[in-house]
Amino acid sequence: MTTIPADPHLDALDWPRLAEQLDTDGVAVTPPLLDPARCDEITAMFDEHDRFRSTVRMARHAFGEGSYRYFTEPLPELVQTLRTELYPPLARIANGWARRLGEDGFPETLDGLLDACAAQGQTKPTPLVLRYGESGYNCLHQDVYGDLTFPLQFLVMLSRPDVDFTGGESVFVEQRPRQQSRPIVLRPGQGQAVIFPVRTRPRRGTRGDHRVQMRHEVSAVHSGNRHVLGIIFHNAR
Repeated sequence: MTTIPADPHLDALDWPRLAEQLDTDGVAVTPPLLDPARCDEITAMFDEHDRFRSTVRMARHAFGEGSYRYFTEPLPELVQTLRTELYPPLARIANGWARRLGEDGFPETLDGLLDACAAQGQTKPTPLVLRYGESGYNCLHQDVYGDLTFPLQFLVMLSRPDVDFTGGESVFVEQRPRQQSRPIVLRPGQGQAVIFPVRTRPRRGTRGDHRVQMRHEVSAVHSGNRHVLGIIFHNAR
């Protein structure tokens, strides 16, 4: 009898705690959302060429060493479920940030966001799978694909650290006004996710909230293969 992998464990998410982590640390780590079978399922998709609209070889663009592939539509059911169900609680956090910074807010549903993206000429889906082999890495960057940028994204670790690969830490750098940059290094376990800002986030200071820049990268993989699922909510131009 074939075992059907479990659905994403989204009920394990404590959104008030995650929002507090984002506010305090700039990033937040979830409990495992995907079981190993689901992680393996998505990892195996990387070699199924018909599932993707484009492939980027990082070295060709001086982005690093490794490759990533953007899913085409329709998205795989699991990826679509994650993108659709994670968006509303993230939108509540994003809209709280927008109010603090005096900016426009975001629609309450993913469909509303994608309609707003389409009005800006952003129609290409952005969820992706990344593969880093030995010596693979990714330079500091931001995932901005057009004029409309939803401020939060998800990274789901598909591989087993220290089993499938070594090295390959997730690195986040917060650039604070008139201060030195602050690095954050994380090693999520298989199935765990990291929530982090795409570009900026509010930070409370002595004179109120101000905007800080965030960028992210991957340190060098020492051995094996590291696979990650990226859930970005805004579409690309």
